[in-house]
Amino acid sequence: MTQTMPSLFIGHGSPMTMITDNPERRFLEALGPRLPRPEAILTVTAHWETNGATHVSSGARPRTIHDFRGFPQELYDMQYPASGAPDLLDRIDALSGDLPVTRDASWGFDHGVWGVLRPLFPEADIPVVAMSVNHALSAEAHLELAARLAPLRREGVMIVGSGNVVHNLRLYHATHGTRPDWASEFQQRVTRAVIADDRAALTRFAPGDQAAAKAINSAEHYLPLLYALGAKLEGDEVGVFNDTLDGALTMTSYLFGDTAPLHALGEPAGAA
Repeated sequence: MTQTMPSLFIGHGSPMTMITDNPERRFLEALGPRLPRPEAILTVTAHWETNGATHVSSGARPRTIHDFRGFPQELYDMQYPASGAPDLLDRIDALSGDLPVTRDASWGFDHGVWGVLRPLFPEADIPVVAMSVNHALSAEAHLELAARLAPLRREGVMIVGSGNVVHNLRLYHATHGTRPDWASEFQQRVTRAVIADDRAALTRFAPGDQAAAKAINSAEHYLPLLYALGAKLEGDEVGVFNDTLDGALTMTSYLFGDTAPLHALGEPAGAA
């Protein structure tokens, strides 16, 4: 019998996370061996933005994309040579229905993909499909697409959203090393809503909500959260981990499903 996989939202932060000693990366490295081993992984990445259709990587051996500038050569030398997953593409087509999904062999595994999968599954021996953030969809439509894809979890597919709850590079350099009140408030507000499954609180923000405006801004790093939440199954527990804040960037991450791996690592789970 195929084991039901969790869905996760993982704060991926700076590429430097991959080559510096930090608690967030260490936690992911410890978490990976404790997670059930998936047959394939679907990763919704903040670093692949489309407008019109949702794209999915369809190459047999997608390339590793180093979509950043000015970092140490060690990062550009990193590869994540996982294979594609043609059977998963067929299932995505069948489940997505009238929400258009387009196969795209030109894309590969960007930092939003390998930046979270490399510490979790360093051998790169699990087939992976990357999915774009389609800006033509409303927040509710992102949740609907995620709900349509949720049955994949019962078929051995792990769904991973990769982004950040608070992500504002324009403000990051000015706030690095601090804990701005607006960022902390938004971080805590989102976690409360995730635990309570309050989807309206995660998709509808008042025009004067300055914390949301600063945290979400261009939205591509926030929307992958809706895929992890939208793929939630009945009976899922919710776990919170890597709940850290540095200026205008959070690494807050969530697991939906069996939270035993988090308990094993000493991280408290939220309410079911």
